[in-house]
Parts: sequence; structure tokens; C-alpha cells
Amino acid sequence: MAQSHSLGALVARVFLAVLFVVAGFGKLGDVAGFSQYLASGGLPAVLAWPAVLFEILAGLAILVGLFTRPVAILVAIFCLATGLLYHLVPGDSTGFMKNLALAGGYLALALAGPGAYSVDAKMGTDRTVAA
Repeated sequence: MAQSHSLGALVARVFLAVLFVVAGFGKLGDVAGFSQYLASGGLPAVLAWPAVLFEILAGLAILVGLFTRPVAILVAIFCLATGLLYHLVPGDSTGFMKNLALAGGYLALALAGPGAYSVDAKMGTDRTVAA
């Protein structure tokens, strides 16, 4: 049972992390364009680089299971904020609902923990990790 929980947590982390890592690296190709997109939602364009770095670093942290619970909570908040600012489009709720679902997945990860196949488990920083 514990092994299947940890394997499931690993698979969930990989699925949740890939989106952020790929999106973050994708924005590196046009940070100026992403800056304009940020400004269109009411945020300062200067936040483009911090947002890109957050996506990449948070995605990698989730992927390897490092500081999983707090990072997952931060990413859930990020998903809710970006959903409200950039994906809440009248007549098309798909983008917003995707962000809402992602936030739920990250919250579930924060509650369930990273599993035994994680840096948190190896470092002993997640006391509820199943062996």
C-alpha cells in the first residue's frame, strides 16, 4: 500500500510539474512578449522574469519532490491568480477551469505529500512520507 502511494505521488508530481517546467522554458523564447501579456492583465511587466523563474523552479521542485508541500501551495495560489487575471473569459471558461483543476491538484499534493520517491523523503523533511 505504501509503495503504491509513493509511486502514485511520483506520477502525480511528474504530471503536475511538466506543465510548469515546459511553460516556463517556453516563455524564455519571448520574455518581452510575455511581459506585454502580463501588463494586459493588470500586472507590471517587470514581473515577467520572476514569473518565468517561478514556473521553472517551482516545477522542478515539484518534479523532484523538494519542499513539496509549501511549493505546491504557492503553485496552487499562482494557478488561481493567473486563472482569475488571464483565463476568466466570458463565454469560454475552459482556461479558467483548467487553472482551477490544477490548483486542486496542487492542493491535493500539498495535503498528501511527496511520497517516498522524493528529495523531501531522502532528506527526512516530510514527516508524513510513507515508506
